[in-house]
Amino acid sequence: MTRRCAALVLAALLLSLTGAVQSAQAAGYRYWSFWDRSGDGWTYATQGPSTARPADGDVQGFRFAVSADSQDASQPRGAASFAAICAKTPARDDTKRVALVIDFGTAADAPSGETPPSPRTACARVSPDATTAEALASVAKPLRYDTNALLCAIAAYPRTGCGEQVSGQAPGTDEPTSAAQPEPAKEAEKKKDGGPSVGLYAGAAAVAVLGAAAVWQARRRGSRRNG
Repeated sequence: MTRRCAALVLAALLLSLTGAVQSAQAAGYRYWSFWDRSGDGWTYATQGPSTARPADGDVQGFRFAVSADSQDASQPRGAASFAAICAKTPARDDTKRVALVIDFGTAADAPSGETPPSPRTACARVSPDATTAEALASVAKPLRYDTNALLCAIAAYPRTGCGEQVSGQAPGTDEPTSAAQPEPAKEAEKKKDGGPSVGLYAGAAAVAVLGAAAVWQARRRGSRRNG
C-alpha cells in the first residue's frame, strides 16, 4: 500500500505540473486578424490587406483579439451580408464596392486601460484596382501601421501597441511581455526565454518527490525491522 500511495501522489503531482507547463506555454498575440468571407463562413486571409485586391461584391473582415495563430484566431462577429452592408451604396461605373466587417473585439482582449468600440460594418466605394487597405482607409480612418507594414490600429484602436505577445494568463489582464510580431507565419520563429524553463522546475520537483518517497519508505522499513 505504501508504494501505491507514493505512486498515486507522484502521478497527481506530475499531472498538475503538466497542466502548469501547458498553461505557461499558452501565450498569444494581441492583434488585428484579416478575413475573407466565403459563402456563409469566414476564412483566414492568405495575404495581407495591403496586397489583397478584392473584387466588387466581396466581403472582408477584421477582428481584434488575442490568439496564438491563425488556427485559433477569433472570427469577426455580426452580420456579413454584402447585400445588407452595401444596400445604400449603389453601383457606379469605374468603381467597386467592398463590404467590410470591423470587429474591435471584447473587453477581455483589450489592452490595459482601453475599451473596444462596438463592431461596425461599412461599404467602401473605391477604384477597381484598390487594395483592401485602401478600402479600409476610406471608411475607418485613422489606420496605424508599424515599420513592417503590420496593421496596428483601425479607427485609432488601440491607441498604442502593435501585436504584443501576452502571457498565458487571462487575456486583457496583463501587460505585454515583449514586442514580438504576431504574424501567424512567424509563430515558429518566436525567441525562447533564456531563463530556466517551467519544464526544468517540473522535472526537479518530480525527482525531489521520488527521493522523498524513497527515504520515507526506507525509514518505515527500518523502523519495522528494529521493532
